[in-house]
Amino acid sequence: MSAAATLPTGQAAPHAVCVPFPTQGHITPMLKLAKILHARGFRVTFVNTEYNHRRLVRSRGAAAVAGLAAFRFATIPDGLPASDADATQDPATISYATKHSCPPHLRRLLAGLDGVTCVVADNLMSFSVDAAREVGVPCALFWTASACGYMGYRNFRLLIDRGIIPLQDQEQLTNGFMDTPVGWAPGMSKHTRLKDMPTFLRTTDPDDVLMNFQLQEVERSEHASAVVINTLDELERPALDAMRSIIPAVYTVGPLASVAERVVDRSLQAVSCSLWREDQSCLQWLDATKPRPRSVVYVNFGSITVMSGQELAEFAWGLAGSGHRFLWIVRPDVVKGGGGASSAEAAALPPGFLEATEGRGLVASWCDQEAVLRHEAVGLFLTHSGWNSTLESLCAGVPMLCWPFFAEQQTNCRYKCVEWGVAMEVGDDVRPEAVEARIREAMGGDKGKDMARRAAEWREAAAGSAARSLANLDRLINDVLLSPAPLLPGGSLKMA
Repeated sequence: MSAAATLPTGQAAPHAVCVPFPTQGHITPMLKLAKILHARGFRVTFVNTEYNHRRLVRSRGAAAVAGLAAFRFATIPDGLPASDADATQDPATISYATKHSCPPHLRRLLAGLDGVTCVVADNLMSFSVDAAREVGVPCALFWTASACGYMGYRNFRLLIDRGIIPLQDQEQLTNGFMDTPVGWAPGMSKHTRLKDMPTFLRTTDPDDVLMNFQLQEVERSEHASAVVINTLDELERPALDAMRSIIPAVYTVGPLASVAERVVDRSLQAVSCSLWREDQSCLQWLDATKPRPRSVVYVNFGSITVMSGQELAEFAWGLAGSGHRFLWIVRPDVVKGGGGASSAEAAALPPGFLEATEGRGLVASWCDQEAVLRHEAVGLFLTHSGWNSTLESLCAGVPMLCWPFFAEQQTNCRYKCVEWGVAMEVGDDVRPEAVEARIREAMGGDKGKDMARRAAEWREAAAGSAARSLANLDRLINDVLLSPAPLLPGGSLKMA
């Protein structure tokens, strides 16, 4: 292992400004990384949008954003109309807004902060590279998703050049065209089909906001001082090799949860960026019911997924029919047009469901997912396949049943099913009998037993990677974040 990061002695602590993309799935890993930097001796300024700052205060109280002496929160506007809604902002809208509205606000913030040493920004906030350059400090971009997801987006350019995307017409979504093999794409699994690539390519519009935004942001990562990624080399080596062939400095620092457990001080435990109030009854219920080990199905479709009331009902009756105990997170805004109704209201759950499952299930609005997955009672995770959820499940050794929603979740799902052997897919046909059958197979069938075995193996690999990832992070600190950022001709930052 390399030596721990060497911080300057006799000087003020280095100052890292952390800039997450303003959605829960991006804020969560950035906060973990920020806490680790704090544990390594950095002062930290964590930059939320004003909208998310207000949500944090509502969900967790003012103490959640009070920070500590060396860990402070700051805000910038996102450029959208003021709102106090307790819901995730539309992905296309917030992507466009951050790209075009946030840069001048971040530049002013950096100029007004004392002694900024470096910027660590989400890869989707790549304008931070230019802002950091203006104040003469390095900027590392943090790719919070999977390496296979990153390469999926990078390959959009190749698919465009070959005339595969944008789609010629909407019929290509249903006529078998999406089954086209694309395993030849650099860094991708040989089992990859077009429908396993990030969903933003599913458009006929060459000017589609999300397709172009994601492609431009990953291509911009080449201009950063380094790219940091929350993964482990053993899990995604081919994709990481492809990344390293185009980006000189890539640092794997995952799983961040395991690294944080090693170094983060208890004083930072109260610092949280959960945009929803966590229901503490979830862990109490798991403890109190004293179920058999690995007997509970945990269901959570993440912070962005939305579905129709009919789809929610199909999952509900599939869960009911499976006969297994379950803990189901029903976010207030999970149903399209649900209006933020409470998770147990009839507007969200079908009539009779709670009565039919009384005594063997709990429905809550949000939870401490890492703690839930680590609970010995949990045996299966029905998930949207976001990267945070995927890593947390692997770290806990919990196999998965996947219903991907959008972005690179489809890519993660494919890898979990055919490369890592830890998951099965629900499929597009969400019917109660199909959901029930999948749960039964995953919890007790031969396929489920094999998934559980592979998940246990990946849990050990993830635990073993923490020391290596911490060493990588210390190299990042010494080689990049604490290094000056001299300008090359043309104004680009010199790589550390």
